[in-house]
Amino acid sequence: MTGSIPDEITHSQALARHPLDPLGPDEITLTTSILQASGRITPRMRLMAYSLHEPAKASVLTFQPGQPLAREVAVVIRDHERRLTIEALVSLSAGTLREWRERGDVQPALTYPEVFAAQEAILGDPTFRAALERRGITDLSTVVLYPWTAGYPGEQESAQEGRLIRMEAALALRPLDNYYAHPVEGIVATVELDTLAVRIEDHGSVPIPERTGNYTVEGMQSATNSPSFPAGPRRDLKPVSITQPQGVSFQVDGQQVSWQKWRFRVGFTPREGLVLHLLEYQDRGRWRPILYRASLSEMYVPYGDPTPSHNFKNVFDAGEVGIGVLANSLELGCDCLGEIYYFAACVNDAEGQAQVLSNAICLHEEDASMLWKHLEYNEDGSTRAEVRRSRRLVLSAISTVGNYEYGFYWYFYQDGTIQHEIKLTGIIAPAAIAPGEQPVSGTLVAPGLYGPYHQHYFNIRLDTMLDGLENTVVEINCEPLPWGAENPRGNAWVARETVLASESMAQRSIEPRSARIWKIINSSARNALGQPVGYALVPEKNAFPLFAQGSPQWERGGFTRNHLWVTAYDPAERYAAGNYPNQQPGGDGLPTYVRQNRPLEQQDLVVWYTFGSNHIVRPEDWPVMPVESVSFTLKPVGFFDGNPALDVAPAEHNNHHHE
Repeated sequence: MTGSIPDEITHSQALARHPLDPLGPDEITLTTSILQASGRITPRMRLMAYSLHEPAKASVLTFQPGQPLAREVAVVIRDHERRLTIEALVSLSAGTLREWRERGDVQPALTYPEVFAAQEAILGDPTFRAALERRGITDLSTVVLYPWTAGYPGEQESAQEGRLIRMEAALALRPLDNYYAHPVEGIVATVELDTLAVRIEDHGSVPIPERTGNYTVEGMQSATNSPSFPAGPRRDLKPVSITQPQGVSFQVDGQQVSWQKWRFRVGFTPREGLVLHLLEYQDRGRWRPILYRASLSEMYVPYGDPTPSHNFKNVFDAGEVGIGVLANSLELGCDCLGEIYYFAACVNDAEGQAQVLSNAICLHEEDASMLWKHLEYNEDGSTRAEVRRSRRLVLSAISTVGNYEYGFYWYFYQDGTIQHEIKLTGIIAPAAIAPGEQPVSGTLVAPGLYGPYHQHYFNIRLDTMLDGLENTVVEINCEPLPWGAENPRGNAWVARETVLASESMAQRSIEPRSARIWKIINSSARNALGQPVGYALVPEKNAFPLFAQGSPQWERGGFTRNHLWVTAYDPAERYAAGNYPNQQPGGDGLPTYVRQNRPLEQQDLVVWYTFGSNHIVRPEDWPVMPVESVSFTLKPVGFFDGNPALDVAPAEHNNHHHE
């Protein structure tokens, strides 16, 4: 499969410094050149996504700086002419096209050019224009089309119509207008993306809501019927300045970050966005591994609206769109505050050209309140206190997926705690309703406008490496002891441990009544008390599926049925909903992986945690939604021999105050 590579192209020996470094612009350009030189690329092929094909763990863990790098790129291509998806593997080191596999059974993630082409096709469709005219809309310049993934339309429809996207319409009535406030209810346009054939559904018209939903100062000032929001920005806040006169406490060397006793590598993919690699903590002079890799595996947003214009909505934001592709370029003082270091990221466009995302990842330190404290009373009535301020390192990225923004935050604390938080904001996807009616599954947010109920699910894939690759997961439930000789006052309780010895056992849900947590241990590594070293996954706010068993949402969102899954490591098992969730009926991903029922004791493990939020929409979520957060924590449990933050120095007493 090799072609003739142009002389000016040099192979990728010096383009990366470490096997896990994300792809850079030169590597994307080289990948495209190798593909073009192979003679396999035709005019109607779209180069969908380039991702680093990560080397085997053994190669990464034995890598030494200066060694030659074997860099490979996994490429997904859509052939619109033959209506095929192509999986290719390009060797940058050898300058060759190593693999080429054509598939007619899967649909890759959607791309911006496909969305734009579909919008043009819809606007030129006479059936769509007729549906607008029935609603009194004749000026196409006011019409905005916004995309939805197709879901699973059914076996027969999928086979006949191929690669699909759905779109809904709204009106932008003036400059800077929030068009989501004016949905054109009842029209759903479906476009086959290989042929650009258009099909229009019209489920009946509803009056278009007239009240504006503008949320910027300029947008509110330009509106003539703005709701009772403040006339202008607040003027009573004094500035807050966060400075580090002596500089930051972290160091960045390429993609590697070192801070306090933490060390890790920053990665990035077009599907997952921000990725962590090789997370370690320095303890008594040695670096102790905790995680080999951590990333967002999938996001799933099923809607609860039963109406025909909206009941198809269930979106896999990572697998059907791409969190990395949609990453924001972050702004100092808005998205991140303080002394900031930014990482750029790079993706490819549909022609295979490199697109650099500046400031895609933000790194900074921030105060995190109290780390530990104790006050003692002396015999003379005086007191002595020891207190330490907590500081945390923050690594973050933000992506815009249509109407929603998602912020992904990793926090690293001085006591060895790791927290992952996802912040949700943006604009709800509202729908119009006839005057006097109430939505079945939604909340009115303005006259004639409601926000449908929906859920947000996230699955984080944790490739564990706790003092080595041989790990085990133990479930801990707190249980009261029965009355008896060993519990004469009925106050005693125990933390009962159960080893999750197989993949069938390791499918678990949260249980707040027993304070359930899951502990990752390494039985071959012991602390000073002879206990296996461990880290606990501690759940926080979460959700359970609310869609009916057997529904398309149930079948497609199989990973949401359990909050915890544990699998034996397989490099091919990367995504909770499978490699290609777009238009799939479901069943792939975790439900398929665990059918093997592999043993899990002292194995190379992957821990998958599903967490989410029920969004019962409030009027306060309109027109732009205040941040809602979901998170979980990884806490050391016997990993250290005592409090690892004892050596944090006291804070300097240099804070200013006013009497």
